Amino acid sequence: MCKNIDEKFMSEAVKAALNGMNNNEGGPFGCIIVKDGEIVGRGNNKVTSTNDPTAHAEVTAIRDACKNLGTFQLDDCIVYTSCEPCPMCLGAIYWARPKKVYYGSNQIDAANIGFDDEFIYKEIPLPYEERSIPFEQCGRNIALEPFQKWSEKEDKTEY
Repeated sequence: MCKNIDEKFMSEAVKAALNGMNNNEGGPFGCIIVKDGEIVGRGNNKVTSTNDPTAHAEVTAIRDACKNLGTFQLDDCIVYTSCEPCPMCLGAIYWARPKKVYYGSNQIDAANIGFDDEFIYKEIPLPYEERSIPFEQCGRNIALEPFQKWSEKEDKTEY
């Protein structure tokens, strides 16, 4: 069950969603990121205003928080998002490694207003050639060069 403080932060995520939507920046989604009780990142959906299909609320909030914190990982941060994350945002959240995620509305609520991610979940287990957008491997032998160089690189930043 949500605590009062969590509902307070969720209301900030909802405000971000409403502000972005009212400013015609994108869909009705908002997200904030909190560290040590302070908001360190804010985002709202900006897909249509930036012509960027990756500009979902969680992604924009993660980018903002990482910029503000000077890091590429959100250790000890909490994500508050107005809606259950889509598959892309879920991946971004896992890469950012926060300690917890709170979400407001869910996948079904989003699908009911035209934001249905189910087709992506159905695509993931399909063989590459059966996906609605076909995937085909090409040039693996040349594409392995950066991986080889990375494994040999002595001054890399691990993540």
